[in-house]
Amino acid sequence: MRVATWNVNSLKVRLPHVLEWLAAHDPDVLVLQEIKQLTEAFPTDALAEAGYQSIASGQKTYNGVAVVAKQAPKDPVTDFPDFDDPQRRILATTVDDVRVINLYVPNGSEVGSEKYAYKLAWLGALHGFLENELAGHDKLVVLGDFNIAPADEDVYDPVKWGDAILCSPDERAALAKLLALGLSDVFRRFDQAEKTYSWWDYRRAGFQRNAGLRIDLILTSSAMTNACRASYVDKEPRTWERPSDHAPVVAEFDI
Repeated sequence: MRVATWNVNSLKVRLPHVLEWLAAHDPDVLVLQEIKQLTEAFPTDALAEAGYQSIASGQKTYNGVAVVAKQAPKDPVTDFPDFDDPQRRILATTVDDVRVINLYVPNGSEVGSEKYAYKLAWLGALHGFLENELAGHDKLVVLGDFNIAPADEDVYDPVKWGDAILCSPDERAALAKLLALGLSDVFRRFDQAEKTYSWWDYRRAGFQRNAGLRIDLILTSSAMTNACRASYVDKEPRTWERPSDHAPVVAEFDI
């Protein structure tokens, strides 16, 4: 089973990229963030022609998440039970017998801001949600744009970034609390090239300088961690014309 996550930064712009990537890599599941379109505008038919079924939770202009899979995604959940949030940032579905939870974690803007407080509260709600999901699903994968670089090795210049947004102690502590539920960051279970990132700023030739961060993560329950045989970043789509600022991140499982 091949599972991937990709923040496409507007599916209206990047649909040709998604279709090309699906054809070339043949994933069983691809989750998308920042589709930036209403649910009713999601290109279900185009994806069906490519051999994929899909569910989306979108909103106009901002945010929006989707799950694209060879088998029909079932039992969708689009909100935390006790956290009122109009922003479309979560989509949990079941594909075959694997619970797939797609996340677009808030950016947080800057440390100390109202948006930062919202991010931390959102991560707190996520913790409770995942605790319940893990109790009900042995095979579980949590993946998406976490907007958190887990450690300094995930930042091209940790001295420059310091404790700024995406790297602050409170954000990393919230992520560590999620991992403490019994989840593993499977990318780090394999030998990886140094300075491997998943996001590069459009500005100042970020990609060309490899001035990036690893903020797109795949976290797995113990059953999925034990079945994982590979995890990697596919940088090629970041080289395409009019790319997203993120690259796909992939994990492969023997299930």
